Amino acid sequence: MKKIINEILLLPNLISSFRLLLFIPLIVLFNLMSGDDSYRYYILALIFIAFLSDILDGYVARKTNQISELGKIIDPIADKVLVVIIIFNLFITGMIPAYYFWVIVVRDLLILLGGLAVKRKIGRVLPSNRLGKITVFSIGIFIILTLFQIDHITFLYKGVMFISLTLCFASIIGYSVRALEIINRKKNESSL
Repeated sequence: MKKIINEILLLPNLISSFRLLLFIPLIVLFNLMSGDDSYRYYILALIFIAFLSDILDGYVARKTNQISELGKIIDPIADKVLVVIIIFNLFITGMIPAYYFWVIVVRDLLILLGGLAVKRKIGRVLPSNRLGKITVFSIGIFIILTLFQIDHITFLYKGVMFISLTLCFASIIGYSVRALEIINRKKNESSL
């Protein structure tokens, strides 16, 4: 129990927990946005804060050597919770197409369930990789374009949407391949 408390109190994990808690003001602001368009700028500010905290927690963890199993869980969960809440609200307000919403939700669900299966098999959490971070970044750019009300028929909007959708599929495949390699390596090590 003491180990868990010590991990919770590590600065990178506190930063990730702060990012996770941003879902509360995001929900409130999306509800307020339905009556007043100016709230979208507060939402954008929170997205920017979340982005900075995502960079900061990883940087602090590496620089201070405070990489923990708990951090490997909190960090991606915070990303997924915020992305799903934002995407859901954009979907129910009609700002993004249904297929985009479902690709994001199914991707996050598959990676979450895959992560749980890998943890059960090898006893540790697979950390986020570069492809996953790039995918979330591209989704973030698409969200920002949507909140700035960029015309949906522009090349920029459609291009970023296409890139983020393509990266979603690539990240699922990449995560699956990496998980299978690690599981097989663990299996081979235990059979020696």
